Amino acid sequence: MMTAEQTDVHGELRTNEPMSKHTSWRVGGPADSFFVPASIDDLSLFLQELDPSVPVFWFGVGSNLLVRDGGIRGVVIAAARILRNLEKVDHYVVRAGSGVPCTQLARQCIRWELGPSEFFGGIPGTVGGALAMNAGAHGGETWERVESVRTIDRCGEIHERAPREYSVAYRSVTGPTNEWFIEAMFRFDPQVTPSMDTLNSMLERRKATQPLGLPSCGSVFRNPRGDHAARLIDAAGLKGYSIGGAEVSEKHANFIINKGNATATDVEELIEHVRQTVIEAHGIELVHEVRIVGEVAQ
Repeated sequence: MMTAEQTDVHGELRTNEPMSKHTSWRVGGPADSFFVPASIDDLSLFLQELDPSVPVFWFGVGSNLLVRDGGIRGVVIAAARILRNLEKVDHYVVRAGSGVPCTQLARQCIRWELGPSEFFGGIPGTVGGALAMNAGAHGGETWERVESVRTIDRCGEIHERAPREYSVAYRSVTGPTNEWFIEAMFRFDPQVTPSMDTLNSMLERRKATQPLGLPSCGSVFRNPRGDHAARLIDAAGLKGYSIGGAEVSEKHANFIINKGNATATDVEELIEHVRQTVIEAHGIELVHEVRIVGEVAQ
């Protein structure tokens, strides 16, 4: 493992960094190393010089992530800060860095009169996270708009990729291994004019129906075909059910909230309890869309 003194990188390299400081659930054990690059070139140099045996975990803003209490081995790379570029490159195409918040993308596209783009406002987190899981909201999905992406690989090399190089499904994206999204080109429809009023009403509806002021990851489970995970969880009588400091939200049953003293173990055990209870009550197995990583605490 490298140290800051062994390299010419200019970013910040921390050791034993608590991931609870960086995830929206406010839980999670320490990362062995946590690197915040100063630029794309800095990130590339860091990856080039990193021991090939050291595991790399790419981190966005932690809005769809559960880090176990034992933490993450290897190095966590937090590059969202340097990937905030957002520009209109022609009449219907936008270039967005993977660190751009999806709500910012939605608002700017509406100002540019590019649609359909309002749905991005319903996606928590950043463009990079939306690309990684084909995030969607209000009838739209991220990869429906993707024209191309740029990635960086384990050796620090940058690649241009086309959508055909990825297998995209509902909340699922698979493609070249050991590459991470740094940018995407989105193409919008000249026949569609977006509405700021529509976006604002969507955001107001979110505020009214979701526990947005409390630590959570947003929706925990994918919606099964033809149904909604929240309805199934509610019908199983699980609203308000808690394990330790983790609780199924009374406001939205597909949210698990941290009441203030939850551990990652509490959250993970509650996820599994909800999954098992819904199987018993409805015969339907829910699949979580939250990403669970790291080591179990010893």
